[in-house]
Amino acid sequence: MHSKFFVRATRAQAVVIAGSLSLCIACKGAPPKQGAFPPADVGIVTVQPVTLPQSYDLVGQIEPSRRTEVRARVEGVVLERPFTEGAAVTAGQVLYRLDRVKTEAAYASANARYVNAKSTLARLEPLLAKHAVAQQDVDNARAELDAAKAVVDQAKKDLDDSVVRAEAAGRVGRAMFEVGARVTGPADLLTTIDNLDPAYVVFRPSSQQVLEWRADPRSAPLLEPGGKLQVQVVLPNGTLLPRIGHLSFVAPSLDSATGTQEFRATFENHDRVLVPGQFVNVRLSGFSRANALAVPQRAIQQGLGRQFVYVVSAGDTVVARDVKTGPWSGTLWIIDDGLKAGDRVIVDGIQKAAPGRVVKPSEITADTAAAKKTAPAAGAVPTAKTAPAGKKK
Repeated sequence: MHSKFFVRATRAQAVVIAGSLSLCIACKGAPPKQGAFPPADVGIVTVQPVTLPQSYDLVGQIEPSRRTEVRARVEGVVLERPFTEGAAVTAGQVLYRLDRVKTEAAYASANARYVNAKSTLARLEPLLAKHAVAQQDVDNARAELDAAKAVVDQAKKDLDDSVVRAEAAGRVGRAMFEVGARVTGPADLLTTIDNLDPAYVVFRPSSQQVLEWRADPRSAPLLEPGGKLQVQVVLPNGTLLPRIGHLSFVAPSLDSATGTQEFRATFENHDRVLVPGQFVNVRLSGFSRANALAVPQRAIQQGLGRQFVYVVSAGDTVVARDVKTGPWSGTLWIIDDGLKAGDRVIVDGIQKAAPGRVVKPSEITADTAAAKKTAPAAGAVPTAKTAPAGKKK
């Protein structure tokens, strides 16, 4: 029985081997398949070094162009607070009225002293010509009159200061003292007045970023107050403020605690869109980058934690090339590493391309690339060589 089974197995193996040999011979001599797919059409850009405009995004904060602290110069109880918190006030407008009992008493006493000193001098001066009094007595009377006059002036000023007025026009803040509260003097802050038009936008680039700007002869002049640096503000809701600010102040030293340098831009704010304390996105324009290699943003592919592009190599064969991306410049993405001048990067028809596949490339113009721009893939964030204080865009 075992011998019969062995014979049957041997015959079956022989049939399989013979069939395989026949199939290999037939395949080897078979003609190529008819109707194979032709190379896919793809649009490419040839990378060349160019000078591109460049902008930087930083976090900024709104500040009033002037903040005036309202303080009382004298002590007293608050009798009246006639202003409305948050309202616009004019210079000289009454903000507080304090109790005047002490100041009125001091003024009356000083005035009485002044009248007495004036009478004494008037009585002694005629006697001096008759040698009835000494010159020293007359001199002392004159000194007393001058001292009394100074005391009267100070008492009158204290009396006037019991009515606290706005020293500047602007928007008055919160009232720190209400009716019935006791004010002890200048140490007590009553309220503040902010001038909101113009408004300041303060931003702080890192010391490393500032050094990079100053090292570039094209960028260094932009850092001077009154220069051609354009400052734009993106509001918290994502809208762009429809006016441009200009650099008005650069701190002469760094903040040792944060390693940043304070910059300040001035903006018109007649509509009071910019509110003090508000955080905004500050966009700096006017910079440029020379000899930059860039491709349209949609050419950059993302996958498995890396960024890459498809390059058409020799024989029109597609290869994947890892790249290190830099900032954006309009619709272009600057490539810091991974590409060289002359590389042909696939922009359109990427879905038809794959490593090792032969394609039919055709050059597209910059206008065509811009017209077909798309947003970067989800999670695509430009890698900016800036300090944490800001990022390039």
